[in-house]
Amino acid sequence: MELFTIILLFIIGLILIIKGGDFFVDASTWFAEAFGIPKFIVGATVVSFATTLPELLVSLFASLQGKNLMAAGNAVGSVTANLGLIMGISIVCMPSVVKRSQFAIKAVIMALSCALLLIFARSGNIGVLPSLILLALFFVFMTENVLSAKKNMAGGEKPIITKNDLIKNIFLFILGVAGIVAGADLMVDNGSELARMLGISEGIISVTIIAIGTSLPELVTTITAIAKKQSSLSVGNIIGANIIDLAVILPVCSLIAGGNTPVNYQTYAVDIPVCLAVILLATVPPLISEKLRRWQGITLLAAYAVYITYVCIAM
Repeated sequence: MELFTIILLFIIGLILIIKGGDFFVDASTWFAEAFGIPKFIVGATVVSFATTLPELLVSLFASLQGKNLMAAGNAVGSVTANLGLIMGISIVCMPSVVKRSQFAIKAVIMALSCALLLIFARSGNIGVLPSLILLALFFVFMTENVLSAKKNMAGGEKPIITKNDLIKNIFLFILGVAGIVAGADLMVDNGSELARMLGISEGIISVTIIAIGTSLPELVTTITAIAKKQSSLSVGNIIGANIIDLAVILPVCSLIAGGNTPVNYQTYAVDIPVCLAVILLATVPPLISEKLRRWQGITLLAAYAVYITYVCIAM
């Protein structure tokens, strides 16, 4: 009976994130079109904040419970999963054109956040000053988004926004977020329990189910955006979510822990360097050509598969 309950809850979680993702993307697209804001920027801000809730909650709970190593590993692992797995899938399914003016600063902030994290982590601890520096980078990111939104506001006639449409889409957005977060939580918890029942080790669970599981909202948003031909929303969401993971979640967890977030050898010697390498692989080619090509997606997926295989074997 317990096995049946776990599988049932896992399936309910899957249904919740699928429907939640559908509502979420529809509402986000409506807001972008209604207010004339580029979809890339909507994806990099509002959508990113919502889809990083699982990473934020997992890392915060881990810090509050004194599991600070899990907080660092979850944030870094989620960035690698977002780019290697989720952006890889997005590019393979839907190669697209990116505007360098919208993409460049965000890509640089993401890479710089990871590079600084690598430098800070070598001391074995993320303290107060490094946390404040990373939060300052996030402030730069948000300021750039506001300025970019003002500069790139779509011209011409905007659709008439009725009160009913506004209320409906706010409701759908909130409902979508709630469905995605609740569904991801059910899938991670019950997927982990199922894995334990099957005798899979805790180390492999943390690297695969937890890291990928907390990235499920980004995955669902990406798949839904692909189905609805909204590639800009998808890429913007992934980039923004990664900046939040690196420049908000880890610093906040560190400050909550009194400026004491320990980082183990595996994290600073393997996980963060791989994360930085994947970031460069995801951002340098489109900065040069302004295109996300299918070969790049295949390379990202291959790199992520090699990383996961290595970690699983090493554990």
